[in-house]
Amino acid sequence: MASVNKVILVGNLGADPELRYTPSGAPVATFRIATNETWINREGQKEEKVEWHRIVAWGKLAEICGEYLHKGSQVYIEGRIRTRTWEDRDGNKRYITEILATNMQMLGSPRREMETTSETSSLVSTGTDLPEEEDDIPF
Repeated sequence: MASVNKVILVGNLGADPELRYTPSGAPVATFRIATNETWINREGQKEEKVEWHRIVAWGKLAEICGEYLHKGSQVYIEGRIRTRTWEDRDGNKRYITEILATNMQMLGSPRREMETTSETSSLVSTGTDLPEEEDDIPF
């Protein structure tokens, strides 16, 4: 049985999603969410650590994220971890770790201008239409 690197995150968007289209017309949305960890230290003081996660959504899920998610939105994301490598203009090897979203659920109170529909208030899934590797990623 193959190992699966599934991840589940609940966090808040740091900015509006960026929705783009590849040269072949495939929609792709990218955004970052913050997750928080809080604890009480030995001195009894509350401490907090924030982690930022880059999220990439494809297809219909990308379009829904681009339309309905906004800075500050709280979301539930399911996906898998992917680390990409490339060389920058100076020849240095660079890395980026991101979450390829397969499911998304909007949490918290909806924005006033957004109508709640069954499509936007339920879990949104890409199913199996997530590309394994897309050569013409626009970022």
